[in-house]
Amino acid sequence: MAIFGKLAYNAGVSPGALLLVRFTLAAALLGIVLLLRPGLRRAEPGPHRGETAGRAPAGRGRVLAIAIGLGAVGYAAQASLFFSALQLMDASLLSLILYTYPVLVTVTAVLLGRDRLTPGRSAALVAASGGTLLVLLGAGGVSFHPLGALLAFGAAITYTIYILVADTVVHRLPPVVLSTLVMTGAAGTLGARALLTGGLDLDFGLPGWFWLTCIAIVSTVVAMLTFFAGLKRTGPSTAAILSTFEPVVTTALAALTLGESLTPVQLAGGTLVLSSVAVLQIRPTRTRHQNQNPRSVPDQPDRTIHEALAPARDGSGEPTTVAP
Repeated sequence: MAIFGKLAYNAGVSPGALLLVRFTLAAALLGIVLLLRPGLRRAEPGPHRGETAGRAPAGRGRVLAIAIGLGAVGYAAQASLFFSALQLMDASLLSLILYTYPVLVTVTAVLLGRDRLTPGRSAALVAASGGTLLVLLGAGGVSFHPLGALLAFGAAITYTIYILVADTVVHRLPPVVLSTLVMTGAAGTLGARALLTGGLDLDFGLPGWFWLTCIAIVSTVVAMLTFFAGLKRTGPSTAAILSTFEPVVTTALAALTLGESLTPVQLAGGTLVLSSVAVLQIRPTRTRHQNQNPRSVPDQPDRTIHEALAPARDGSGEPTTVAP
């Protein structure tokens, strides 16, 4: 997405137009998917895994409102910060800074009392902080911009909040339905902003529309649907570890298509960040001893973020890590 964004900017597309077209087109495409595949509109039977024991489930109206609000507030703000930062800095550096969000999720979970820090996680957080510092201090080119870095961190923080709030509804709605509502909410917010600010200039020619279509289809709809498909088959921890390749791929593509490069110090810092993210996602094997009869607790690949963040309440061992 960062690569397509840079190419769209070069074709004369403004950030506001990029965001509005992206979310509007993505919402329309997901709506078509729901029309063609009615089965995707049905939630899986059984209890909702995101619900906490002893807590009444949220009403459907509230769930729908939260889903739309995730897009109207959270996703729209995160995307706005991301593409504003992309105007000021290289795509590769932006991707590395953005990908501090898994660490931020873990820290926030600890502060909220949903998780505990083990020595290994503490070491990973220190490594991630040091790596981020190296990424920033190692910027020797003119592409580094302090405001861009601040916007990038803002996008990471906003995405952290988005993940923690999304966990409250992620298993109350079918994935494609939830995605459609999020995209619709984001498109609504950005459309209203465009009206209040005097509209958008959409006269940027076919190359601009081509890159916008790539962002909407490849980087939004296809990416989201394939992620959910992979998540169903591998579980959240494996999916999160695999997703650490995102900034690596962005950096490689930026070098091939945009001529961007990172300094050796930045590469070292990025390696620290990605390594710490992977460590934070690894779920330790947990065993339970009861009446001197050990009983293994099997992996549950369909655990929710809330369950992964929730501290153990029955003495069964350390809580698992978050899997955004």
